[in-house]
Amino acid sequence: MLKGVLLGFACFAAFAISDAFVKSIHGALPPYESVFFGAVFGLLALPFIKARDDAWHEVFVARKPALWWIRAATGAIGNVCSVTAFTLLPMAETFALIFLMPIFVTLLSVLFLKEHVGWRRWSAVVIGFVGVLVVLRPGFRHLGVGHLAALVCGLVAAVSVVALRMAGPHEKRLGLYGAGMIGPIVAGGLLMLPGFVWPDLHQWWLLAGYGLLAALAGVLLMYATLIAPANRIAPTQYSQMLWAIGFGYWLFGDHLDWPMLVGIVLILGSGLFTLVREGKVTPWWRRAKLL
Repeated sequence: MLKGVLLGFACFAAFAISDAFVKSIHGALPPYESVFFGAVFGLLALPFIKARDDAWHEVFVARKPALWWIRAATGAIGNVCSVTAFTLLPMAETFALIFLMPIFVTLLSVLFLKEHVGWRRWSAVVIGFVGVLVVLRPGFRHLGVGHLAALVCGLVAAVSVVALRMAGPHEKRLGLYGAGMIGPIVAGGLLMLPGFVWPDLHQWWLLAGYGLLAALAGVLLMYATLIAPANRIAPTQYSQMLWAIGFGYWLFGDHLDWPMLVGIVLILGSGLFTLVREGKVTPWWRRAKLL
């Protein structure tokens, strides 16, 4: 159990460092281009994801085909929105909005799975959205594309999680991971063509760091969930906020005011409570695959 949790922390550290790499491009490349090359580098994780009895063509299939397409679509939209948000916003602010994902999962579960949600989780939903209002402060500060992109990223991640719930625990990791790479490659490749900019050597290193670290994170996440239940691994994602605050301050000169810090604490607290609560009241968390 402890080893799995430690792998979870290592996984989300790799994800955070990957995001710092793509932010370091500073928008010099179109986001679609970063998504495309990042996903291409991410394919290098496939040999580590593949089980012995898996066939390579299963990258493109799932027992429930609708799930594969949902994973591909949410992967494409989520990656484009993530790159856009990290390019335009401070890292900590971006993570705070993306971390609304558990709140969105609760809402979507009520709508599509007809799941009963008690007053504790409804309270967490309300607190989470209060945190969003404190972070965004509409009417008191400029809101832009980056904020919308971060919120959409959290929403499509929640859609992917709910789709996994509906599919059950029997889908193969190779197909789940493959869909998450093929979607961004196809969408990013098509969208980058009109404004393609050939990366320079420094940008190639940043793109490689972005894609390879995300691939490493995916492999670490797989091994973490093989050792420990998903409901023990999922809360470790909130450690990304510590990395975001550190990277934002030391690398990108980000400064967070007190209202934003209060809003971040509200969002993180409500999201973490939701994850812990779901682990107690919805048994699917104990068998869920996070890939």
